[in-house]
Amino acid sequence: MTGWNTGDMPALDGRVAVVTGANGGLGYVISRELARRGATVVLACRSAERGSAAVERLLGEVPGAAVEAARLDLGDLASVREFGYGLPYGRIDLLVNNAGVMAMPHGTTADGFETQFGVNHLGHFALTGLLLPTLLATPGARVVTVSSFMHLLANVDTRDLNSVRRYGRWTAYARSKSANLLFTHELARRLAARDGAAPHGTGDVRAVAAHPGYADTDLSVVGPRAEGRHLVERLARLRSRVLAQSPEAGALPILYAATAPGVPSDSFTGPSLAMWRGAPAPSRRAPWTRDDATAERLWAASERLTGVTYEALRT
Repeated sequence: MTGWNTGDMPALDGRVAVVTGANGGLGYVISRELARRGATVVLACRSAERGSAAVERLLGEVPGAAVEAARLDLGDLASVREFGYGLPYGRIDLLVNNAGVMAMPHGTTADGFETQFGVNHLGHFALTGLLLPTLLATPGARVVTVSSFMHLLANVDTRDLNSVRRYGRWTAYARSKSANLLFTHELARRLAARDGAAPHGTGDVRAVAAHPGYADTDLSVVGPRAEGRHLVERLARLRSRVLAQSPEAGALPILYAATAPGVPSDSFTGPSLAMWRGAPAPSRRAPWTRDDATAERLWAASERLTGVTYEALRT
């Protein structure tokens, strides 16, 4: 995959893709490039207004693209269900679980979950489960969940998933990103078992993960802005301008995981240079993100907390 770029993406005519958090940053770039290759892309956005603006912008860059915006608030399970049940497509070839929040002050979602765990993991867990029947009915479908190299800072604590005992913004973020990888691991295992393949093998539907390295998006400033820490916000913007790669470069590992042939299930793709920047490559991954027992406990808790059960994958 040395030097892989968007020009290496296959034609996607006739494919349907759903991208969460698609109104800006990585999600917008991912949506634009999928549409450029011919996919019909649903931009799933928390704000209907920002989603409509993103569609207008995208059509200006890719005239004639087949794109639409739909409202999806991953911090509200009622919104996730409304989106999942209302999607009017008979096929979904690609689900990119991209949206997320980072290092937020302590808060809770509409359903009472710690915000980072609730949005980054539980919202996407519920969304994937609701869309699973359509994904299973689509040959060669993929679920790409976006994690972070920051997952290396902390494993999930299945005894305190909502960080009730003690909250640290970066620890909570790292736990949510480890949860993304544990979800991918367990989803891959269950898909393989359903297909009669060896555990973690490549079945017809693939579950993979990716991360952008350090990309220049607004993700790092949302937390400081929410707390009115304006100096921290300005420093974060300056740091990103100096050190981070562009959203276009950050999107490459995700686009590779989503479209390149031969990407194995339960793989983790990121930038090649110290997990920071560079061409897509297999990425370092904490050993705890492949722990079967932890993955199973997180899965069971996620089904209980969201009320979304993966009946099609019962073994």
